[in-house]
Amino acid sequence: MLREFAEKQAIPFPLLSDVDSAVIDRFGIRNEEVGPDAGPLHGIPYPGCYVTDEHGVVVAKSFHDSYKKRDSPEILIDAALGRVTLDPKAPRAEGGESAVRITASLRGGRGTLRQGIRRHLVVRFELAPGLHLYGEPVPEGMMPTRVEVRGPEGLVAEPPLLPPTTPLRLEGVGLELPVWSGSFDIVVPLYATGALASETRPLDSDRASLEVRIRYQACDDETCLLPKEEKLSLDVPLDVIDVPRLGMHEGHGQREAAFDGRPHMRRLVLRKLRRKPLGFLRFVAKSIRLEWQALRRRRRG
Repeated sequence: MLREFAEKQAIPFPLLSDVDSAVIDRFGIRNEEVGPDAGPLHGIPYPGCYVTDEHGVVVAKSFHDSYKKRDSPEILIDAALGRVTLDPKAPRAEGGESAVRITASLRGGRGTLRQGIRRHLVVRFELAPGLHLYGEPVPEGMMPTRVEVRGPEGLVAEPPLLPPTTPLRLEGVGLELPVWSGSFDIVVPLYATGALASETRPLDSDRASLEVRIRYQACDDETCLLPKEEKLSLDVPLDVIDVPRLGMHEGHGQREAAFDGRPHMRRLVLRKLRRKPLGFLRFVAKSIRLEWQALRRRRRG
């Protein structure tokens, strides 16, 4: 299956067929929450990525607690390069004023949301020379910069990722405050759960509306402008996920692959059945139930 998959998808690098999860166990990344009742899924790793240097030495890694949550490739590339690249064709909204320009843009997946795939909502601030915005903490009466993302049910927005601040000494009051100046990004990781874009049913809608709330106060070395609150809206396309051409995935409205995974699945089923017969039978019962639900959806459609 991997050979055909690589050929159909034009993948230029080697793929590892890890029979019985031997390499997964050597790396210590087996997902123990996926038990024998999960059938073919038993033995899968936590989704993640190792980043190596040109000598093959691991310099960073990123892992998640569920196989239904993983990073967009663009996010990993940004992390390796040490900078965020905005896609000019991705959904974006602009706000602010001449002294503080603000752009909110979705990073990853050509600007779409899919179940379980983390994207980055990038809020880019561009300040006029001499101005700064405050990080946290600040004294009472001063407004730190905050970004919040809201969306429909099923959208999960994680805590913002903040860039390093620079200390600013206010000699008149004897305070040292964290600030940002010039151009900088505040990034909010987010992803869609099955309530918004499910892998087991067609999309309820092909788009989602995101609201980005931004609060800030711009100051120079002597005075501060009035606190500001911006509300930007992004209209984001929803996308289905890519699934292999297997009975358990067909009919759910997802993007079915061009390659045939059935021969590989038959070999996998035989291995699992020999080792965990009861758990596999439970998995088969669950799959039949999903197939029946998919058939009913097709008939209604």
